[in-house]
Amino acid sequence: REGLGLAVGGPAINPVPQRNIRDNVRAVAAEILAVDGIEVRISVPGGEQMAKKTLNARLGILDGISILGTTGIVRPYSTAAFRASVVQAIDVAAAQGQSSVVLTTGGRSEKFAMRQLPALDEACFVQMGDFVKAAFTTAIRRHMREVHVGAMVGKLTKMSQGLAVTHAWRAEVDREILADAARAVAAPADLIAAIRAAETARFAAEKLAILGLTVPFHRELASRAIRSLKRQYPGDYRLSILVCDFDGRFICRVDEHEAL
Repeated sequence: REGLGLAVGGPAINPVPQRNIRDNVRAVAAEILAVDGIEVRISVPGGEQMAKKTLNARLGILDGISILGTTGIVRPYSTAAFRASVVQAIDVAAAQGQSSVVLTTGGRSEKFAMRQLPALDEACFVQMGDFVKAAFTTAIRRHMREVHVGAMVGKLTKMSQGLAVTHAWRAEVDREILADAARAVAAPADLIAAIRAAETARFAAEKLAILGLTVPFHRELASRAIRSLKRQYPGDYRLSILVCDFDGRFICRVDEHEAL
């Protein structure tokens, strides 16, 4: 599909890897190339099956796995490759004329968001993972008019913290934000103290659920996340946050006019 920076109908190999391939063929086959051309076939064993576990089809990449990378070197599980795929996915949505993008933190939150926003095209849904800054700056650059975020309590808290990358190795969950949000929904003092001392955001969510405070607590966190995101990534777009639990069930939706 358009938006990948590649010719539609051509190989799904990014420009720099393509250049590296050509350069290496020229380096070892200059004598042959002086007389004849060379046809190069790039094959990934099991690539067709591997691709079914990716979002390639959504980008129009069919019948095999894509060869990505902006430098021509992709390391397994590299953050650079993941970040690049987030940017590409938003570019593809924009190239197809979409004006809305749904940024989710993983597969479960994406499935949840798709159930909540069934009218949107599949291309609108982008798993941004931990790459909040890359996703938002690309959405703004591509003039998306609506940005939806699908998330659970942990990533929601980290968005409230203003983190550009929400992975655990970058920063821990700020338990003061969780405790303050619990205080805002009238949680008892002993629970607020326990949340402040706990290791995870899930602890807060589960303890507040026992008290029947699930919806107000998550609405409070979502509102804080919206204020943080709009402050960091200003632009002419409407922001909403869809919150689900750990089983992908709907908790609440907060639109920016409710939070700002």
